[in-house]
Amino acid sequence: MNALAIESLSFNYGKKQALKDVSFHVSAGKFCALLGPNGAGKSTLLAILTGLIAAQSGDVRINGHSLSNHPRAALRHLGIVFQQSTLDLDLTVIQNLRYYAALHGVSGRDAEARILEILESHRIADRMHVKARELNGGHRRRVEIARALLHRPALLLLDEATVGLDAKSREAIVEQVHTLTSEAGVTVLWATHLVDEIYPDDLVCVLHRGEMILQDTASGFSGDSDLKTRFLALTEDGV
Repeated sequence: MNALAIESLSFNYGKKQALKDVSFHVSAGKFCALLGPNGAGKSTLLAILTGLIAAQSGDVRINGHSLSNHPRAALRHLGIVFQQSTLDLDLTVIQNLRYYAALHGVSGRDAEARILEILESHRIADRMHVKARELNGGHRRRVEIARALLHRPALLLLDEATVGLDAKSREAIVEQVHTLTSEAGVTVLWATHLVDEIYPDDLVCVLHRGEMILQDTASGFSGDSDLKTRFLALTEDGV
């Protein structure tokens, strides 16, 4: 089953076409890297996927639910980590997670059990009573990823999740999210412009000038050249 299926998605800003008949799918339990230079249409695509704007044509299905026809059902199966932090900095880690769990209808003992389990698995249980503003960038990201998984979504979407992190923290977050896929079977859509965050077996979808110009595994995509060289060659005409 596909955790995400995008069919013939198009979107215009007036006369400017941001997305042109975009189609691709991500099978359950897979890691998909969405690559694209600035202006490629990634932000528009992600805004549609997260329900911030409505598609003008085509459809998105999340775990089989149409975002156009059944938006609440579709979005219930989506976990999101935005590029900009959305933690309440004046709340502790566990308070942030409790609040999010309640928003998704998870409460009581079930919520507490899930929170403790996910804090342990993400190696941040020792910081559960620390205010979010006191965390470094890497730990804030860990908390946001943990929070996005509390309601057990079918698809985890991360938008430039390593922006602003130091090299060590960035590497740790990339490894952590890949582990979620390989060991926990979490389906991931990872939007980035950094090719070193992509592993050889990852599915790669390249968006350029609003069109999906290539879909392949990272190793198949790069061929005899390295991934960065191939990506730059495909998008060398700019935006």
